[in-house]
Amino acid sequence: MEPPLAERIRPKKLEDYISQQHLVGKKGVLTQHIQKGLIPSLILWGPPGIGKTTLANIIAETSKRPFFTLSAINAGVKDVREVIDKAKQSGGLFTTKNPILFIDEIHRFSKSQQDSLLAAVEKGWVTLIGATTENPSFEVIPALLSRCQVYILNPFDKTDMKALLQRAMEEDKIIADKNVTLQEIDALLQVASGDARKLLNVFELIVTSEEANITITNDLVLQKVQRNVVRYDKTGEQHYDIISAFIKSIRGSDPNAAVYWLARMIEGGEDVKFIARRMLIAASEDIGNANPTALIMATNTFQAVTAIGYPEARIVLSQCAIYLANSAKSNASYEAINKAVQLVKQTGDLSVPLHLRNAPTQLMKDMNYGKEYKYAHAYEGNFINQEFMPNDLQGTSLYNPGVNARENEFRKVMKDRWRDKYD
Repeated sequence: MEPPLAERIRPKKLEDYISQQHLVGKKGVLTQHIQKGLIPSLILWGPPGIGKTTLANIIAETSKRPFFTLSAINAGVKDVREVIDKAKQSGGLFTTKNPILFIDEIHRFSKSQQDSLLAAVEKGWVTLIGATTENPSFEVIPALLSRCQVYILNPFDKTDMKALLQRAMEEDKIIADKNVTLQEIDALLQVASGDARKLLNVFELIVTSEEANITITNDLVLQKVQRNVVRYDKTGEQHYDIISAFIKSIRGSDPNAAVYWLARMIEGGEDVKFIARRMLIAASEDIGNANPTALIMATNTFQAVTAIGYPEARIVLSQCAIYLANSAKSNASYEAINKAVQLVKQTGDLSVPLHLRNAPTQLMKDMNYGKEYKYAHAYEGNFINQEFMPNDLQGTSLYNPGVNARENEFRKVMKDRWRDKYD
């Protein structure tokens, strides 16, 4: 049985490696390490199907080092120790020929499994190369991360994808015998989403399902591949990156980008309540009193989408996202509470002024609790100037109204009432 196309045309030499030129180009940092024969322990971080395993193999082959590999999916501490023992026997300590231990999906290793690697890396028994699709800052323990260089690999761009397809047609006998013509590749690229392995798998599926003299068109690709499943890990970094882009698009008043990132989350199956909760936060943090209706809108959206669920919830989410993005913005309330919390941490538990204290008993009244408190509704305009801060904080201002129509009115009223704070 033939291996998959991606395996059949996997590059064996650095010069055949497509993409990641910032790492393996003529002046790439990894190229320099390989040429000098001094390979540091490193973490290769990037999305699936961009050549992390291939690069590890090329590094080992080019540097002529023993190569050991483990998959974090099915390897335990015992497996790690056994491989390290074999590596120690096959190479010399602190030499340029230390064995390479490649661990795929290293982010799946538990803390104890990662701990078991520390001594081997620190003492030079192995040069570790870990591959991960998740942010190593969160998924790799600090002690191990500090002993490794982290290199970021990027998704394949359109030029890289075309080069891969061309290589497959020129170098693979099975594909070459089919006499394939690339008339249109947009659908192929869309399905692949920067994943070279996925691109080649889909390409092979289409080619092997047809007779000879095949013309690749967008229609043919869409016929063979029913639906492009969006890559979206609801528990991984994609989850946090995309919601971050969504909220920042709302904050930046860009409804088009907000709806795009919303669609990414919807297509990825994100929890509808998670999206709605984040819009609730944005309505207060980023819009606040510049438009108080935004919070009402977001609250109603949360209730509505919780009740109806997908697919109809996407319409309500879109309506709210567009409204929030187009709304006037103010983070004055957010800044005010942050300042207040910091002030409380700095000043501690200051006493409540006597005139503001509750006096439910005669003893408390005798101690002047509540004395000299002025009931605002007893005065013209329901206002009387009195101090509500602790004695040590009198005159302190925490809320600075934003520059927008509604809060400009707030500022005018506050200056009229609290001249000592806002003059």
